[in-house]
Amino acid sequence: MPILLEVTDLMTRFHTAEGTVFAVNGVSFSIEEGETVAVVGESGCGKSVTMMSVLRLIPIPPGEIAGGTACYRGVDLFKKTEAEMELVRGKEIAMVFQDPMTSLNPVLTIGRQITETLIRHEFLEKKDAELKAINLLEKVGIPEPIRRLGDYPHQFSGGMRQRVMIAMALACTPSLLIADEPTTALDVTIQAQIMELVLSLRDQLHMAVIWITHDLGVVAGLARRVLVMYAGYIVEEADVEDLYSKPRHPYTLALLQALPRVDRRRDAHDHRLKSIPGSPPSLLMEPHGCPFVIRCEYAEDRCKTENPPLRTIGMNHRIACWVDIDVEPSK
Repeated sequence: MPILLEVTDLMTRFHTAEGTVFAVNGVSFSIEEGETVAVVGESGCGKSVTMMSVLRLIPIPPGEIAGGTACYRGVDLFKKTEAEMELVRGKEIAMVFQDPMTSLNPVLTIGRQITETLIRHEFLEKKDAELKAINLLEKVGIPEPIRRLGDYPHQFSGGMRQRVMIAMALACTPSLLIADEPTTALDVTIQAQIMELVLSLRDQLHMAVIWITHDLGVVAGLARRVLVMYAGYIVEEADVEDLYSKPRHPYTLALLQALPRVDRRRDAHDHRLKSIPGSPPSLLMEPHGCPFVIRCEYAEDRCKTENPPLRTIGMNHRIACWVDIDVEPSK
C-alpha cells in the first residue's frame, strides 16, 4: 500500500520555567493508506505530543518543533503555512481527543459545531450541512439525530459526546483519523462500543487510523501494527501478533508481564503479574544513553552512555536496544 504519512526524526521541546522538556526525541514512523496502527506507552511518554506535533497543534511558545519532517502524501506539513494547515486539519487528517467535554464548545449546539466543519471544508450551504450532520449522528449511533442536533454538549452522556466527536472528525471523510485515547474516561461496555464503531467506520470509509492508548489490552483486536513509546522515543515497532508472542525490547516485555491474562491460572506462581521497578526518567534532562537503563534488568555498561537506534531484527520488527532479549512472555 502507498505511504500516507511518513514522520522522520521528529523532535519536540517545551521551554518552561523549570527548564527544557525533551518531550519527543527523534521519532520516525510511517502509516500506509487504510492501515490501523496503535501507539502505546505509559502516560507522559510522548504519544499525544507526537501526533499533535504532526498536526502542528503544539502551542508555540512554549512548545517548539525542533527538528524532523512529517510528510503527508509526500508533502512536508512543517513547511506549510498556517492557512494551508487549516485546510489539512479536519479534511485530510482528523483527530478525536481524549476528553470530549473539554474538546466540545459548551455554549454551541452540537449541530452548530458539526456544520461549521462542513461549511468550512466542504463549502456546503447551511441546510445541506445540517442534513449531512443528521446523517453523521445517525451513522455513529446517536438516536433521534434530528432532535439532538439542537442539544448542547452537557445534555449528552460521556459515550454520546465521544460519538459526537467521532462524527465531527469524520464529517469531511478524512484519509487519516488520529484517536487519542478516546475511550479512557468511559466504562468498559462503552469502550467496546466506541472501538467497534471506529473500526466499522474505518472499513466503510477506507481510512487509516492511529489509535493512541496506554492499554495494551485493547490493541490486539484493533491494530495491525504497534509502536511502543518510552520517554519520547519509539523503542519497539512490530506487527501485533509478533509483539504479543515475542516482544524483543525489555520495556515491551515488562508491559506485557504487567498485563492480566484470562488464559492464566490465578494461583500459578510463574504467572503472577510483575511491576516495573523505578520510575520513568525526567524529561527535563537531555537524554544520554538508553532512557530505560535504570529500570532494565538486561542493561549493559554501554546502555548507560549510548542510546541505541531503532534497528531491524525481523520482518516488520524493529527495536531500540543493544540487547535482543528474545524471551517468550509466557515463560
